[in-house]
Order: sequence, then C-alpha cells, then structure tokens
Amino acid sequence: MKTLYIDCGMGAAGDMLMSALLELHPEPGAFIEKMNSICLPKVKISRKTDVKCGITGTHIDVTVGGVREDEHMHGHSHSHSHSHEHSHSREHTHMSMNGIRNIVSGLDIPESVKSDVLNIYTIIAEAESAAHGRPVEAVHFHEVGTMDAVADITGVCLLLHELRPEKIIASPVRTGSGTVRCAHGVLPVPAPATAYILKGIPTYGGNIRGELCTPTGAALLKYFADEFGDMPVMKTEKIGYGMGTKDFEAANCVRMMLGETDEESTDVYELCCNIDDMTGEELGFACDMLMKSGALDVFTVPVGMKKGRPGTLLVCICGREQRDSLTKAIFGYTSTLGVREHICRRHVMARREETIETPYGSVRIKRSGGFGTAGQKAEYDDIAKIAEEKSLSLKAAKALLGVE
Repeated sequence: MKTLYIDCGMGAAGDMLMSALLELHPEPGAFIEKMNSICLPKVKISRKTDVKCGITGTHIDVTVGGVREDEHMHGHSHSHSHSHEHSHSREHTHMSMNGIRNIVSGLDIPESVKSDVLNIYTIIAEAESAAHGRPVEAVHFHEVGTMDAVADITGVCLLLHELRPEKIIASPVRTGSGTVRCAHGVLPVPAPATAYILKGIPTYGGNIRGELCTPTGAALLKYFADEFGDMPVMKTEKIGYGMGTKDFEAANCVRMMLGETDEESTDVYELCCNIDDMTGEELGFACDMLMKSGALDVFTVPVGMKKGRPGTLLVCICGREQRDSLTKAIFGYTSTLGVREHICRRHVMARREETIETPYGSVRIKRSGGFGTAGQKAEYDDIAKIAEEKSLSLKAAKALLGVE
C-alpha cells in the first residue's frame, strides 16, 4: 500500500507541508509552474533550498502582488487565522467563506481538489466560530484568508491529488508552548482555533516556546490523515523536508516519508480481563454491547482463577481508534476492576462482498483472498431465510443454491 508518513515533531504549517510534499513530487519544477498558472490572483510561487540544523530541505516562497510574506511571530508561515504583527505595512484581506468560495471556484484545478480546499476552509471556519462565538458565515478570515494562504492550502491539496497516497499517517502533533499575540490579545499556545481543530488528535506541547502548529496546518492534518501514531513498518522510497522560517535548537521542519506498507498487516489491540462474578447472560450482553461499540471481535474463554474458582477470560479486539472507548465500555458493562492491553500484528485477507441472484432470492457472498489462498462464504441470514421458506436444513439450502 502506498503510504505517506508525516512527522509533526516540530508542528505543522501550510507552507511547510507543501514544501515537504514538493520534495516527494517527481517533477517539482513543473509543479511550481502549474501552481503559477492556475489563476491564483496576483500570486507568484517559488522554491528555494534551506538548511536547518545541518538538514537540507525546501522552503516555498509566496508573493502576492510582488510582496513576500515576512516571518511571523509563530515562526512558521503565513497560515494563521489571527492578525499577527508584520515588518511590512501591506494590509491583509479579510474574507468570508463566500469570498473564499468565489476564489476557489475560479481556479484551474480539478473539481475534487476544489472540494478539498473548501472542506479544509470549512474546518477552519468552524474552529474560528467555536473559538470566538460567531456563526460560521460571519467568520472573517484574516491571514488564513489572504491569497498566500489560499496558495498553501491549494498547493497541499493538489500535491496529494497528484501523489495519490493510499494511506496517510501522521505522528502526534507538537504544538509548542507559551503564548502568542494576535488581534484578540495574548492567547495560549495552541491558539483557541488550533486547539479546537486538534480535538481528538494526539498532541503534546514540548519544551519549545512558541506556536509550532497553525490552524491551517492543523486543518490539513485533520482532513487528510487517516490515522495518527507511530511510523509503520514501511519500505521508504522518498523523503521530503519542508522548512519553516524560524530557527530553533531543533530542526524547524516537517519531514515526510513516502513508501510501501503491507496492506495485509495492521496493528490491533487485545483488551483482556478475568471475571468470576457475572452470569452467562450478563457476559453475553456485555459481549454484544462491545461489538456494537466498534470491536473487531469479542470472545470468552473458560479459565481457572484463584482459590479454585471457575472464571471467564473476556477478550476484546479493536483498532487504535476504538481502544479508549472500548476500555471504558468494558468497565461499564462488566464487573472487572482492571483491563490488560496487548498490541498484536493482525494479518488479514482481502475481502469483498457481492450479491448473486438465485431462483429463490438474493444471496450475499463474502469472498476472500491473499497469502496464496482464496475462499468464499454465503451470508448466513440469507441462507437461513431461504431454508426457512423452503422448510430445509441449512446444509440442504446451500446445496440447493450451489453455495458454500
């Protein structure tokens, strides 16, 4: 599986993400030319080589009407939704969502990319609305609404459209710490809009004082990342470094790795507990509720416990995203006082479902393949319905239909 891994150990901003993706592109020069021809009003994009802590990478410069965005207080890029101080006097355009829609509609890019750009702006608008208590349509973008930020977001969306990774994984996001000064006053890092966007995403502050993750960077990660966590086992083919503008004791960059992962192997969690004081009906109900709560599988095993008491080992298998909610559910639906957690590598066959028409009705067939073998199985409910209607056993109904 073609997988993109994004290392957010120094946060993320729009220009840094675009710069790192550009290094992964097979024809970066041609892509810059394309970006300069998609009808972004007054926008000129160029790239340059930059070095941070001995690491060489790319930094993308965006000029609007011949004026380059200078270094902001957060040190990354121009992708921020608050009015920061600048060393030049150019006024920033304040735009509503409707203004953004008008700009994006006129761009010479695929419709799917336009949709991605607008979806990302919607994420930012909803965050600004929540942070400042305004309706979404009343939100006016400050720096996020300027053409240089539109270029960043559009560039990232178009690069991902052309690179076409099948899966995107991002590391936990380092937000920075301290405070940031903006049009609303001095705010904590991460800024309120950024914090809202990052809800549900693993983050940490770290020891660097300053804003490392901007609202634009957070929105791009939230929209495109399929999951957040450690780098998977992968055969890396390309590495890209997107450089920020400010220097820290650590290399101020986003690193991306593009390569192949095994699509048939994933990490799953086994959540286990021993129980000796619940009835079979109570355990059965708990298992049903855990499955309805998102578990991949739930099963029980008879075990012998201390003092010779018979008991039950309950095992719940789930993905990373469901681990916390299912742990809570186990405590809620069982009498256990503790849950053990194990990380396992799960190998699965590729699966698909199709429906076949028979003289006796539709039957869903589950087909599987991989690891040098293949199989198929008819859906129980469909076979059982036909067996009941024809007063047949399940075995006889399968034989009648010619299915396994």
